[in-house]
Amino acid sequence: MEVIGITGNATALSARPRVVNVGALFTLNSAIGRSAKPALFAAVDDINSDSSILKGTKLNVILQDTNCSGFIGTVEAMQLMGRDVIAAIGPQSSGIAHVISHVVNELHVPLLSFGATDPSLSALQYPYFLRSTTSDYFQMYAVADLVEYFGWREVVAIFVDDDCGRNGISILGDALAKKRAKISYKAAFTPGATTSDIDSLLIGVNLMESRVFVIHVNPDSGLTIFSIAKRLGMMTNGYVWIATDWLPSVLDSSDTVDPDIMDLIQGVIALRHHTPDSDLKTKFTSQWRSLKYKETPKFNSYALYAYDSVWLLARALDAFFDDGGTITFSDDPRLQDDNGTSLHLKALRIFDQGSKLLQKLIATNFTGLTGQVQFDSEKNLIHPAYDVLNIGGTSSRLLGYWSNYSGLSTVAPEILYTKPPNTSTSNQHLYGVIWPGETTTKPRGWVFPNNGKPLQIAVPYRVTYAEFVSKDKGPEGAKGFCIDIFEAAIDLLPYPVPHEFILYGDSRRNPSYNNLVNDVAQNKYDAAVGDITITTNRTRIVDFTQPYMESGLVVIAPVREIKSSPWAFLKPFTWQMWGLTGVFFLFVGAVVWILEHRMNHEFRGSPRQQLITIFWFSFSTMFFSHRENTVSTLGRLVLLLWLFVVLIINSSYTASLTSILTVQQLSSRVQGIDSLISSTDPIGIQDGSFAYNYLMDELNVAESRLRILKTQDEYVNALQKGPSGGGVAAIVDELPYVELFLSNTKCIFRIVGQEFTKSGWGFAFQRDSPLAVDLSTAILQLSENGELQRIRDKWLSHNGCSGQTNQMDENQLSLKSFWGLFLICGIACFLALVFFFCRVCWQYSRYSAEGEQHDIEEPAPPRPVRRSIQSTSFKNLIDFVDKKETEIKEILRRKSSESKRHPSQVSDGQSSSPT
Repeated sequence: MEVIGITGNATALSARPRVVNVGALFTLNSAIGRSAKPALFAAVDDINSDSSILKGTKLNVILQDTNCSGFIGTVEAMQLMGRDVIAAIGPQSSGIAHVISHVVNELHVPLLSFGATDPSLSALQYPYFLRSTTSDYFQMYAVADLVEYFGWREVVAIFVDDDCGRNGISILGDALAKKRAKISYKAAFTPGATTSDIDSLLIGVNLMESRVFVIHVNPDSGLTIFSIAKRLGMMTNGYVWIATDWLPSVLDSSDTVDPDIMDLIQGVIALRHHTPDSDLKTKFTSQWRSLKYKETPKFNSYALYAYDSVWLLARALDAFFDDGGTITFSDDPRLQDDNGTSLHLKALRIFDQGSKLLQKLIATNFTGLTGQVQFDSEKNLIHPAYDVLNIGGTSSRLLGYWSNYSGLSTVAPEILYTKPPNTSTSNQHLYGVIWPGETTTKPRGWVFPNNGKPLQIAVPYRVTYAEFVSKDKGPEGAKGFCIDIFEAAIDLLPYPVPHEFILYGDSRRNPSYNNLVNDVAQNKYDAAVGDITITTNRTRIVDFTQPYMESGLVVIAPVREIKSSPWAFLKPFTWQMWGLTGVFFLFVGAVVWILEHRMNHEFRGSPRQQLITIFWFSFSTMFFSHRENTVSTLGRLVLLLWLFVVLIINSSYTASLTSILTVQQLSSRVQGIDSLISSTDPIGIQDGSFAYNYLMDELNVAESRLRILKTQDEYVNALQKGPSGGGVAAIVDELPYVELFLSNTKCIFRIVGQEFTKSGWGFAFQRDSPLAVDLSTAILQLSENGELQRIRDKWLSHNGCSGQTNQMDENQLSLKSFWGLFLICGIACFLALVFFFCRVCWQYSRYSAEGEQHDIEEPAPPRPVRRSIQSTSFKNLIDFVDKKETEIKEILRRKSSESKRHPSQVSDGQSSSPT
């Protein structure tokens, strides 16, 4: 660097200096360093030889080796910062990056790291830290998507206990939680741990339940884990190993991998930074063997990120100079105090326009070896993506890709970027995997802990209804319907499940089932087996199996038999039904009389005789015994519809009356849950039942009304005494208990009303227990093959009661069932009457018109006294309607012929008169 002049504490350089110092900081003798060093210097050479980039300015790289040590790396970084570098590339260690980021923040020197992937290196805390590689934040979400894709619920995380390891696994835990999975155990070991330490660590995790291991370690120590796992038999069938990008970093750096090493990692799934194929990448690959400082025949993805980091800085510097930027440094007054300040610290100076260069770096956008290099608002590279690899044979095979744009896919991310994003579960795809043990069958992902400890299963120690679950003097310690269901389901599993039953309760009263479920949720027991109702609140803290028994709350109450009444024949219909039926009998009779009166002599006579005919005809149709014949078309149509209605009413009446007189009628003062709640009577509840809280919380029943009943004898006594005798009006309990209780008490009580809740019984397990899923499948198999019903018949095959009480009001037939028939019949009668009266009016109009014409042609008599025209017309209409149809037709025919003959006589008289 050529110094032009010095003014005060600042060194002024030309706007376009000949040389600028750029720092480089990483471990040279490492899997990442051996690939990054040749790539970094290749990038510097390409830039310095291209005059169009920096237009004469050369980059001078000052390289410092951190030597795999946090302390040495920090010292080297401090020395590097004292050499007036305008930017630093590196480090690869996240721990050193944390320390040096505080320094570059004070000195305003941008830090471009191609290897520090710790997600906690945030842009807010370290504004001058710029990650030019993909953050582990995205890699951990890729691992979580893999776990979800294969259906696993728990993993064991094995990691180095440093900043990168801890923070990366922390992000993995958050990502898994969003997928309803979790890290069951975090197995951390110190950097530089011995073989015996790792051996002890793996022995411990092998005793645990999960068989899915996520390995997030350094490239230089990771293979030791697989070597020990191989020796412990942990690379066989049933195990799953997911390695982060450290494993491909090791494998990609070697031309041919040692077969012994490949034998250690057969079946492992690994993630590798995805870099799209391009001409630039192909050219770089072809030039690799001729690069200086090359130590490996091949390179890993960090070489590409190191190369692009240098180009990123060069392009930003070019824009910086074009915008008038200058390279000047100023002394930090806080470091110039002579009171004990180290000479090394005094050498640290502030880059005056470092913030401007930082903004140019963030705004730079170009296409490099790794694809598009561009930063988002959080200073992360856009389009993070990984290759999903499966290690097998002597190499690895590509299973697919992961990107935060579309998740898992067999299509390259750069193709998917041109389409709308789709991260739905149905859109996640990978090619088939060859797992450890050379099998293509997906491992279950868990086993029972290999520590000799069987599952601790809590069983409610019931006092009542021992048929469901009770104490057993045998080796199992418990027996009953629920126990047999559980054992039958366990026998269907393809693996053994060692377990032991632990009675829960004091044998004096039923235990609290809410407390039982809470103890399972708090890991006091591995599971709970028994008559445990699946409720909403319980499903929030534990996982239940598929229900093996349907259940629901019902009301049981005392009933009495209803004796027959002398007026029982009136009970089939409600009073509204009786009334409307009677009205329609009269209405239809009147309609038929109107339609038949003019043409049917049976419907004529004196007014008294005609009124009797209407009543007789109306009610005789009930028994189809009417003797009057209908001759008019309209009358026959109305009668036909009415006889159909009468047939339906008669049949319904007969069936309802038969039921009332022959079926036992039971009555209860409590008719269901609604009437029970609206009253103030005491309500009985089984001891330990969830119905106690349900009635108070959901149905707002006062706690003072609830009476806890501990035995079946207390059930009987409380119901027989009733509310007035210190007992209860009814008992609210679950249907399986009630059916057994009714059978044991010879059905002297009955269920009233309907079942007002729907639920079921299941086995409770700790959250995310895979055994709950497998047992659910087994319970479905028991239901399908009939074993579930056989076990139920064995324990619960008692004579059932006839069912619920028969309420009289429910048996009565009301207008709801027949209003359609009455409506059709009424409409038919109305239309018939309308048609009839229209015809009558038409006939009367003809009759009146011809009569008036005849009167006009007669000589006008002397003018009489004026009479009421309205009265005469109405009387004439009534008289006309009362006439027989044959008489009307004859009058109209005679008047019509007279009117035709009379005009001819008039015309003859006029022609013979004198003129």
